[in-house]
Amino acid sequence: MITQPNHVPERLGLLATSAVDPFLTEELLRGEQVHGGIDLAKVVEPLPEDDARWRVEPIRSLVDDAMFEFGADRTRADAWLAPRLHATLRLTRREAADKRLWNHLALAVAPDYVVWRHLSEPTANKPERRVVAERFRGPADRQCFSRLWWAAELFRNGPDYEPVEAACGNQDLIHTVLRSELIDHRPTAQALVRLLKSGRVTGGREVNGLSVAINAAGATLIYDILAPDRPRDPAPLRDWIAEAESAPPVERYGLPSGPEDDPVEEESVAALTSYFGELFESAPIRGRKNGD
Repeated sequence: MITQPNHVPERLGLLATSAVDPFLTEELLRGEQVHGGIDLAKVVEPLPEDDARWRVEPIRSLVDDAMFEFGADRTRADAWLAPRLHATLRLTRREAADKRLWNHLALAVAPDYVVWRHLSEPTANKPERRVVAERFRGPADRQCFSRLWWAAELFRNGPDYEPVEAACGNQDLIHTVLRSELIDHRPTAQALVRLLKSGRVTGGREVNGLSVAINAAGATLIYDILAPDRPRDPAPLRDWIAEAESAPPVERYGLPSGPEDDPVEEESVAALTSYFGELFESAPIRGRKNGD
């Protein structure tokens, strides 16, 4: 397994997707050899040096701790890292939508983490262990770090990251639901987590079936009417970002706190949880017998 590059930058930057491919070598994707870092640094666009958010050390420390803590079960690292990455890398959604930031984080700062987390296990059909290139420079729901940041952003309930832990503990949920536009409706996100925590929805087939049913129903039902959600006040997010320079490192054993947004109204979450539960009962789930 590879280690971090010899040259790890001190600050995050922007790495264009067109500049990524020369460094995505077969040796890297197979977890055999990492680039040195010096040549990659030459094609990175720097971010403002007066912004404390772009310091690499807090993020590098997090991924090192994740690899140490979850070496026996790599998938469990997602639920631990997602809220802490979000609380460490305090971004606006516009900033988080810039793929160049995630390209740089994955390839220049922590390629060893990407390989550690996503190197496939050998199978009879695919005996060679390999990381899919999308984990370095893919869409938001596939790229190693952006998927975790966006999961934390969409599933947090105001400053509370506990729903993020539950959501990221189910790989099928974050893989399937992050692709849906409905997940940007906060009561929908919280209702899904509630169904997951209750045990009514568990495995991949159930998550996929419920997701299909929710999206189909959403074509004719406006969830904002059934479960209204007040627009967020942008001030808490601005304040939270401004406090990045003086913020201590995020806790390792307790959850950090996110922006002090108002949580989702309980009536809206309860209404959607009940409605989605009804949808789930009638959703076609492969392998589920009638009446189950």
